[in-house]
Amino acid sequence: MLSIYWLYDKKTYIFKNYSKFMDFELNGTYIKLKKGDITEEKCDAIVNAANSSLMGGGGVDGAIHRKAGKKLDEECLKIRKEKYLDGLPTGEAVITTGGNLRAKFVIHTVGPIWKGGEYKEKELLKNCFSNSLKLALDNGLKSIAFPAISTGAYGFPMDKASEASIKAIYEFLNENPNRLREICIVLFTDDAYENFEKALKKIMK
Repeated sequence: MLSIYWLYDKKTYIFKNYSKFMDFELNGTYIKLKKGDITEEKCDAIVNAANSSLMGGGGVDGAIHRKAGKKLDEECLKIRKEKYLDGLPTGEAVITTGGNLRAKFVIHTVGPIWKGGEYKEKELLKNCFSNSLKLALDNGLKSIAFPAISTGAYGFPMDKASEASIKAIYEFLNENPNRLREICIVLFTDDAYENFEKALKKIMK
């Protein structure tokens, strides 16, 4: 185990490096990177990389809906009918209960489709994280887990997605210290883990 301590701007950042696991503390919140299956996370909320229909799809979205069960589908359909008839806009977030998942809640957010970087994709991706985190605070939640939003079928390059995601979390925690206990980013592949690890180290320099 390797632990690295930085002192910067009167804040203490604590890094711990394990095999496919890394965490650090920022303003009273632990941020963790791990390789794993987000549908197995036991926390207050997991974040679903949803499509605008909120009715499930491929990848993480489909896996969460299948494991959560019928109750999640019913709640998502109610949100669509009552608030988002045309679908949830990109970068916005809504919350449902977790159904059969180990997590108590699911926060659904729609990531941007990568179109070359000229259509505010990075800003929209950061909105996915900041709006999900705000929703967690609004609902009194203390622990939340994210996947690598938009990096699958939506084609967002992993290096750019990891930097935007980590930056969004960093900025949110600087604006909201001591509000969340833990933010976990659960990554499915070695490539995703390595890119998020690189982004995490880079923003702390």
